[in-house]
Amino acid sequence: MKKLLFTSITLLFSSFIISQVSGNINYQQRQSYNNNTIDINFPVNADIIVSIKGLANVKADAYTAIFSITQTGKTAKEVNELIDQRITQSFNEIKLKKGAETFVDMISFVPLYEYEAEKKIFNRKTYNEVPAGFELKKSIHIKYSDPNQLNEFISILSNNEIYDLVRVDYFSSTLETIKKEMMNKAKLMILEKVKNYEFLLGETFTNAEKRIADDYIVNLPVEMYKSYEAYNSSSLNLKKAANINQLNKSVTLYYQPVMNKEFDFVINPIVSEPVIQIQYEVKIAITREKKQTSKTDKEFILVTPNGDLKTLNMNTVKQNH
Repeated sequence: MKKLLFTSITLLFSSFIISQVSGNINYQQRQSYNNNTIDINFPVNADIIVSIKGLANVKADAYTAIFSITQTGKTAKEVNELIDQRITQSFNEIKLKKGAETFVDMISFVPLYEYEAEKKIFNRKTYNEVPAGFELKKSIHIKYSDPNQLNEFISILSNNEIYDLVRVDYFSSTLETIKKEMMNKAKLMILEKVKNYEFLLGETFTNAEKRIADDYIVNLPVEMYKSYEAYNSSSLNLKKAANINQLNKSVTLYYQPVMNKEFDFVINPIVSEPVIQIQYEVKIAITREKKQTSKTDKEFILVTPNGDLKTLNMNTVKQNH
């Protein structure tokens, strides 16, 4: 009888998927992401574990850049007029670019306070918090399909004192197609591996118990940036103790994708820009069928004093005792 247990831990994707390249958000986080590899566990009692790992580098076909804008002023009316003026002037130029779409997201609108000293002749000064104005924060979303347009948007926005590029979201409409391609490729390769094991061992796994599991991981560009500090410091040989004041060194970021050296197959292996990376792994755990050993009764032969051979029935001997 065939025994097949299937465990599916596959992640579901929509036809569009979002990823992020590094923006100013990464300078604040500076964190390391550890979920960049798949981990599928199987019971230790399996005789054979066969696995196939695949990687796909998916280029985006649409982008959304998100910029942050902050405006302060003495009155609510002044704040709204100033920020609307900056956004409107920017959007009038951006909308002239082919395929560009814009959206404004309201973030916060709060009063500002400052401290005012209370004048007293004989007592210690007292500082009271008093209203000083308003602060308005918004986010500007710009959707586009040509990655080279981002530099143009930055130039337009900077002319209106909008500098904070928070992040860039990547979109791809080919994820479902790529996912099916990876599954089909992995299926053919793992069947070939299983047949190879059968050939090497000289047996078949048709009646063996099998357990199957697969999983996906999507690595977003924002997760794949690393920081480094490149500089040379002077070497001082001082005979006397001295104070040394060092300058702050610039910390920069670089894109480090998942390398393709540990995979059985790679779709679109050459990476020249930040991409959405999909990892897929399928594993089969095989517990080979144990051969049944039938018990056979041992035969005992008695040699009589006369030299005759007599076969003893052990069941009868046991009953007599």
